[in-house]
Amino acid sequence: MWWKKRSLFVIGLSLLIAVLIWSQMGMYIAHLLFGVNLHVNVFKFCISLFKEHSFYYFLVTIILNVLIAYTILITLIKIIEQCMLLKRFKKVIFAQQNLGLTSALNRKYERQHQDIIVIDHKESLAFTFGFRRPRIVLSSGLIEILDRDELEAVVEHETFHQKNDDSLKIFILQLISQSIWFIPLTKWSYQNYKIISELLADEYAIQRMGSELGLSSALFKLIKNYFKGNSTPVLVHFSDESVNYRLQQLVEPKKAIPVRLKTTSMVISIYVLLLLMGMILVTIT
Repeated sequence: MWWKKRSLFVIGLSLLIAVLIWSQMGMYIAHLLFGVNLHVNVFKFCISLFKEHSFYYFLVTIILNVLIAYTILITLIKIIEQCMLLKRFKKVIFAQQNLGLTSALNRKYERQHQDIIVIDHKESLAFTFGFRRPRIVLSSGLIEILDRDELEAVVEHETFHQKNDDSLKIFILQLISQSIWFIPLTKWSYQNYKIISELLADEYAIQRMGSELGLSSALFKLIKNYFKGNSTPVLVHFSDESVNYRLQQLVEPKKAIPVRLKTTSMVISIYVLLLLMGMILVTIT
């Protein structure tokens, strides 16, 4: 329950920042393109602090316009890039699909939507991908090295990611962290949600299995064999960079895992957010 609340806080924080920044940018663009009268806008307020037609007025205008253009451009590029990668990735996955093993595993785990795909691959792979209808992908290499309980634990782990729409959530947080890079809290939220989502998936698998033995055994076997592709869409891996936290949680479940934020990042984020909120309050009054 604690990790669930933490995950909601992390997502909520990032979305709140994104809504604040993107809405202000949208209002400012509407003002520039359509002459919409703005009563509350941070960017317009920044420009109004300088004498019109002065050097600093033009400088600040250029900086703000470039910042807004960059944010919009990087957001659109990342969304288009992700859609294209996902489309190509699906083709690769289905081209390598082992129909016999896929059918057998879907029957074995009673998957009504046939959402487990087994691919012929010598590496030990286990991940969830897709936004609208997330699917679980397992490799033949993985199935060969895991016993029955270990394989079931992996499936249950990935099932949590699937039900929780973690692929979509992680992509959104990644998109926010890349477009609103000037507020480090967004990057912190993205990085920590990935860790928290893995811990939650482990908890789910343990609850379903009734023991942590299958999960821990599978994790140790896969610790050096997780997927490392560079040109792939957002995937949720069974064995990823959060593995150290997960091992600690399995060995010492009562010990708190520190999810810390660097002091510099926190100070910068708070300063920028307070500055933005202060500007909004000034424009209101």
